[in-house]
Amino acid sequence: MDFWNKKIETMPRRELEKLQMSLLRKQLRTMYDSSKFVHDGMKATGILPEDVVDLDTFRKIPFMDRKDFTKNYPDHLFVRPYDELVRLHVSSGTTGKPKIVGYTRNDLDDWAESLARGMISFGMSRRDIVQNSHGYGLFTGGLGIHYGAEKIGATVIPASTGNTDRQIQLMRDVPVTTFVGTPSYLFHIADECDRIGVNLQRDTKVRLAIAGGEPWSESMRVKIQNKTGLRVHNCYGASELYGPSFLECEKQAGVHVWADICLMEILDDNGDPCADGERGEMVFTMLKKEAFPLIRYRIGDISSLVWEKCECGRTHPRLMRISGRTDDMLSIRGINVFPSQIESVIGEMPFLSTFYHITVENKDYRDDMIVEIELNESSLKDDMVDLVKMVRQVEERMKSVLNLTIKVKLVLPGTLKRFEGKSQHVTDNRRYDW
Repeated sequence: MDFWNKKIETMPRRELEKLQMSLLRKQLRTMYDSSKFVHDGMKATGILPEDVVDLDTFRKIPFMDRKDFTKNYPDHLFVRPYDELVRLHVSSGTTGKPKIVGYTRNDLDDWAESLARGMISFGMSRRDIVQNSHGYGLFTGGLGIHYGAEKIGATVIPASTGNTDRQIQLMRDVPVTTFVGTPSYLFHIADECDRIGVNLQRDTKVRLAIAGGEPWSESMRVKIQNKTGLRVHNCYGASELYGPSFLECEKQAGVHVWADICLMEILDDNGDPCADGERGEMVFTMLKKEAFPLIRYRIGDISSLVWEKCECGRTHPRLMRISGRTDDMLSIRGINVFPSQIESVIGEMPFLSTFYHITVENKDYRDDMIVEIELNESSLKDDMVDLVKMVRQVEERMKSVLNLTIKVKLVLPGTLKRFEGKSQHVTDNRRYDW
C-alpha cells in the first residue's frame, strides 16, 4: 500500500485531534483579528480563540452558511489583501449571487496536497495519464484535479467538458489510464461507446475513474463499473472548501477527510453532534485556509462520519455517501423527498439506466411528482404488458421508500437531456395563488 504522507495519514486519532485543536486555535486567532464577521460572532458569545480547548467550547461559536456569502459579497469574507492572492474561483451562482473564493499560494498547495493523498490512496501514480473532463475556468473542478494529478507526477490531458466524440477518440489514441468527470457524463460516454462499438476495456488503457461534481449513489457506481469495467472512485468537495478536495481510497469505503486540513462536524436537527456513523448535517471548518477561511460552515449536505481505521491503514475520518441536502429537499404533500432516494431505487432496477428527471407540479392545490426514467437498451419490450409490469414495480418500490405515491414514466434510451457538467434532475413547476 502506497502513501503520499504516511506519517500524517496513519497518525493515531488522539494525536490527530490534538493537532486539529492546535491548528484550530491558530485559525480562530487569524479570523478573530482579521474578519469582522467572525470577530463579531465570537465576541457576542464571549469566547476568545485561546478559550477553545475542546469541541464543546468550539461549538458555542456561531455557524456560517450560504446567506453569509450573499451578505458579504463579493469579498468581505476575505482575510488577505488581493496582492497576497494568486487565484480567484467563482461558483455558478444559480441560486443568487455567485460565491467568490480567493486563494493564496499556500491554499493552492494544500488543495493539491489533499488530492494527491487521495489519488495515491486508490492506486494512481506518476505513471498515470489523466483525461480531465471537468470544466476549466471559474469552476473549481478542472484546475483542482489538474494540480492534484500533476503533484503526484501524473500526465494530465485538460480535455475539459463537452465534445464527447473527441473525448472517446482521445482515450483510444492516447494511453489514458484515468478518466475524470461527473458520474452522469461518464455514463453518457459509456452509452456513446456502446453506440459506436467501442469497448473501453478492449480499445483503451483506461482502468480508473474519478467521479464527482454532483450527488450519486452506490447503486449508480455499481452500474457504471459494470458497464465500463472501470474502477470508479468518489470525490467530494465544494468551491467554498477549495474545490474537489477529498477522495476515497482503493477500499471504496468512504471519502477520507484529512483531519489536519479539515475539522468536520455531523450535527442533528438540534445542532448537537451525531454519533459515529449517524447521519446528520455536515459542518466544515477549514484548518489551513489563508485567504478565505471557513469556521463552522453549514454546507447543506447530509451524511455521516466514521472514525474507525480504514482497511487501507489510514486513520483519518471517512465521509459516507451523501444521502441528500437540506436545501434540495422537496416537500411533496407534507413528505420530505430527496432526489438521492429516487436514484437509489433506480439503481435497484436492472432494466433501468441511470438517467432520470423529476417534475413537480401543483394542480387543484395538490402536489404531484412525475419521475421519468430511461430504460436500458437491453430491456426494451414490444409487449405492453411487460412495460406496465415494470412501471408498477418501480412505483411500488418508490412508495415503500418515499412513503408517497408518485407517477413513473419509462422512456426510450437517449430521450432525456444529457449534461456535460452537473446534472439537473429536478424541474419544480409549482405555482401557488394564495
